[in-house]
Amino acid sequence: MKKSVIPFCLMACLTFGMTAYAEPHPSDSAFDNKIVKRIKVNNIYQTIEDLSAEPRVAGTSSERNAVKYIEKKFQSYGYETERQSFEFYSYSGPTDIAFSVSGFDDTDWELGTFTYGVNGSVTGELVYAELGREGDLDDLDLHGKVALIKRGEISFADKVKNAAEAGAEAVIIFNNASGVINGTLGGPDDGYVPALALTREQGQLLLEKLESDEALTATVEVEGAETKESTSYNVIATKKPDKHKDNGQIVIVGAHHDSVEGAPGANDDASGTATTLELARVMANMPTDTEIRFITFGAEENGLLGSYAYAESLSEEEIENTVSMFQMDMVGSRDAGKLIMYTVDGEKNVVTDLGAAAGSRLSETVNYGQEGRSDHVPFAEIGIPAALFIHAPVEPWYHSPEDTIDKISKDKLQEVAEIVGGAVYQIARPDTPALENAHVAPGPVDYDFEERELE
Repeated sequence: MKKSVIPFCLMACLTFGMTAYAEPHPSDSAFDNKIVKRIKVNNIYQTIEDLSAEPRVAGTSSERNAVKYIEKKFQSYGYETERQSFEFYSYSGPTDIAFSVSGFDDTDWELGTFTYGVNGSVTGELVYAELGREGDLDDLDLHGKVALIKRGEISFADKVKNAAEAGAEAVIIFNNASGVINGTLGGPDDGYVPALALTREQGQLLLEKLESDEALTATVEVEGAETKESTSYNVIATKKPDKHKDNGQIVIVGAHHDSVEGAPGANDDASGTATTLELARVMANMPTDTEIRFITFGAEENGLLGSYAYAESLSEEEIENTVSMFQMDMVGSRDAGKLIMYTVDGEKNVVTDLGAAAGSRLSETVNYGQEGRSDHVPFAEIGIPAALFIHAPVEPWYHSPEDTIDKISKDKLQEVAEIVGGAVYQIARPDTPALENAHVAPGPVDYDFEERELE
């Protein structure tokens, strides 16, 4: 339950639900321009280039280097920073993987791996297990066999564990979109069996053979994977409200600074981190009556561990006072789709209302959808209105070595920085959210639910 002093303009947004506030208004435009004119997209681009010089895998020296870089950036803007550490199980990927199938001796398999996957060498009959849901496995005999599973609906971890519990000794998951899967199982688990990933095309090729009643024998080999306890970090820079104007509210602007192994992570998520840093610079000396916390999270790729650690550290008072959380993840790829705002429950909230309104004023109205795979999740789970800003569908080289600076669009970076910056300042500027004393008169903006898959 949000505190009773939640601003009237935000309460109106929650009450009327179907519309966002802030139809273009001269005063609004003037305040938006205070943000827009200060944003330097070349700053964002340069920060992405700096951060993506190497992968920033959580728990490694490269992540610590990124953390130091981010701290220095925040401090150069006049912020005091806090480094929040937390322990987690880090993962080193396998040194050797192999997959073979009887009758496909000349096939060059395009293989992907899963973070927290386990080692093993298994040979057994290949059996199609659909999506790997419990109901898909009820009538299958998987004991001693290799399960072929299609991506979708449930997590990779659940697919692997469900198949293992049904007796499978290894799992092959094939994609439901183009490209190779490089996913995560979320964390270590004794219930896992060796698992590899295939492309959609190669998975379909195997499926066609199985559906024609051809018996196939598969061998899966994974060696050299290692899970160990490590330390990761969140970096927090707080902009305190102006003296004598503190309304008690808190806004969080976040992104994750880590990347997956082998990926420079220019878009995922140096782009979000760099945009967070630029908005911190832009707002450092701007008048506000709301506390703004700019945070970069560690170990997002390991299961949102940094954002969970931060959310769990908040006091009840902080939770009650936090009126919104803006998460930026993968906001710069030239080849990704349009900007969309995702909430965990697929419902509008204050953040999506503000984002849609800012978009309508600055470029175009942004729609919303339902997705729970980024650092907005832990905040939503404790009752803080939160949304993920991301372009969907994502680019083909997501989680790959091809996620490099040359794929970044300055236009997309500028758009997201303006929209999130305008939305945040709509809350934080001193003439709002005390609507009865404001110089603005927000009007309705329509925006819609959009069933646009991330990938």
